[in-house]
Amino acid sequence: MRALRFERTGSLEDLALADVPRPVPLESELLIKVAAAAVNPSDPKNVLGRMHDTTVPRTPGRDFAGTVEQGPPAWLGRSVFGTGGNLGFGRDGSHAEYVVVPIEAAVAVPRGISLPQAAGIGLPYLTAWEVRSAAVLLPGETILVLGALGSVGGAVARLAHRAGARVIGVARTLKDVAAGATVPVDAWIDLASTGLAAGCRALTGGRGADVVFDPVGGDLFEPCLAALARRGRQVTIASGGKPRVAFNLVDFYHNESRLIGVDSLKASFAHAGQVLGELIPAFESGALPAPEVEASPLAAAPEIYRLIDAGTLRKKIVLVP
Repeated sequence: MRALRFERTGSLEDLALADVPRPVPLESELLIKVAAAAVNPSDPKNVLGRMHDTTVPRTPGRDFAGTVEQGPPAWLGRSVFGTGGNLGFGRDGSHAEYVVVPIEAAVAVPRGISLPQAAGIGLPYLTAWEVRSAAVLLPGETILVLGALGSVGGAVARLAHRAGARVIGVARTLKDVAAGATVPVDAWIDLASTGLAAGCRALTGGRGADVVFDPVGGDLFEPCLAALARRGRQVTIASGGKPRVAFNLVDFYHNESRLIGVDSLKASFAHAGQVLGELIPAFESGALPAPEVEASPLAAAPEIYRLIDAGTLRKKIVLVP
């Protein structure tokens, strides 16, 4: 079968299509013919050696959607999707014609959702679920969402809205705000004209946000902290290329701020399957919209990885073998 492979980490130049044997599932696993597999920002980071759990040689890819070809009789021919565990890091991932996953990782594709759309659900909504849970977001609270126009930030905004929270989105420009009309955001901060913390406090009567979702880190880490209400919780999922940050510790403890890290790689296959399974009714009813995705052939994957790493690709891409 064809699969995306890298023999060593450190450079995207080592990523290429290769012919490899089709994987053979164990009794507790499913062999899935991949119909679509999303590309996430952590995929190029994986190849570049920025993920701690990677072993090589490896096929990357964390999200999958397809049809079961081998496994227990009750599963054969079913359309499934999923994510989780060490898929693409410690075991071969979904950027291939076939993938093997534990049975507990597979979830039935929601009615009315195509396989390419289902491929775009997994990691963004699993991460958003973990963020909401870690923050203990309550109805009536305010959450500030950086990257609300992205796949993960958009999922965070939607789950927060469903939880009864007030959502403040952050956009680079007013043009981006106009593009975010379909995201359930109650108010936007335009970073081209307003500072992050000042904008948040202006929209909250000077109080700040109860929760800040920070998928960026780096230079925005300290402004995020400054946007927190007293005893607010900042949830961070990325380092933005800078593993070290600085902030005013006196301000931090006087505000009684909380800092929480969320790593989606810690979510087991069973947990990921449970989370996605609980979201199926919301997708089937239309309460959660199908992700907007753009299909690309598997052969285009190396270039897509480079564009994502460079930060120049805004669309959610799913690879079609």
